[in-house]
Amino acid sequence: MDLSHVPAIDHHAHNLLTAEAAAATPFRAAFTEGYDPAVIERHAGNTLFYRRSVRDIAALLGCDPTEDAVLARRAELGPDELAARCFRAANLEAVLIDDGFLPGRIRPLEWHAQFVPVRRVLRIESLAEDLLGVSATFDDFMSRFTAALDPPPANVVAIKSIAAYRSGLDIRPLSREAAEPSWRLWKEHTGPDRRPRLTNKVLLNYVVLEALERAAKRRLPVQFHTGFGDPDLDLRMASPLHLRPVLENPRFREVPIVLLHASYPFAREAGYLASVYPNAYLDLGLAVPFLSVAGMRSAAGMLLELAPFSKLMYSSDAHLVPELYYLGAKWGREVLGWCLEQAVFDGDLTGSEADEVAAAVLRGNARALYGLERL
Repeated sequence: MDLSHVPAIDHHAHNLLTAEAAAATPFRAAFTEGYDPAVIERHAGNTLFYRRSVRDIAALLGCDPTEDAVLARRAELGPDELAARCFRAANLEAVLIDDGFLPGRIRPLEWHAQFVPVRRVLRIESLAEDLLGVSATFDDFMSRFTAALDPPPANVVAIKSIAAYRSGLDIRPLSREAAEPSWRLWKEHTGPDRRPRLTNKVLLNYVVLEALERAAKRRLPVQFHTGFGDPDLDLRMASPLHLRPVLENPRFREVPIVLLHASYPFAREAGYLASVYPNAYLDLGLAVPFLSVAGMRSAAGMLLELAPFSKLMYSSDAHLVPELYYLGAKWGREVLGWCLEQAVFDGDLTGSEADEVAAAVLRGNARALYGLERL
């Protein structure tokens, strides 16, 4: 099923690196979740994803299908032309960018907007870290934090939490009195050149739940990193099943909770949650395109085994290099097309229904969920 003509909304991605940061970052680093130099230098080039991607990128850029030829062609084109080619080939209607990844090393949202319409995803933990240094007391901090979310800044269409990386997804309610001592300890680590990460579980849970309260008021979608990622997370605590208390909390019933990255390897668990909780939504990103072709088909198929297709959205989780925007779009369409062809063959869908599902997953569901009808 050829979906190359269907425009997509990439509902979760990241900023690309500045020229200076890109020059200091190995190309292979964009193709692994590992950050140990030994992984990047010796092993990242030996994955099915990387070998496939070199050929895909070479075909797009018009060079020989080798790493050396791709690197030479990238340098010849320069960052602007390279990005323009990747975004054109991706056929994107809009991109929703979480700009909380690698602050100080990334290009601004405005730079990306020259290639594709951009909307912002505000990272909860980054907002809290930004406000810590300027807040004199816990009350001052919380006043600034809630004011920054209610109403949300212009161009923000969703908020996001990376609690999975910091303390796990078992997010439980607690009192303001319980959170304040943790905030004071965190504040003690600030300084002119110090911006400590928010990792304390008590405080992180409190901040995330306060953000969810504001999201409920505005009916603003909240994205959660789930499943695999870099070694900063404990994969055992990144299962979306830990979010059950949040999904069942009556206060958050109207908050769309988006389970990012196909929750891989917990894709079936994510599909189950989306099938029984009205506010649970699913995402294909990172699993597509980082897995093998067979792995991508399997992950997408597991999401669709049980979950309503009205809950599933395309994303790339692109970061660092523009090629990931293209590769995500290319393989997102191919894998979805394969799954839908199989569904027609199996009798789950008719041909016209498969077309309907493709349009919904690639753009329609995201347009509705994030209020992007005016694009």
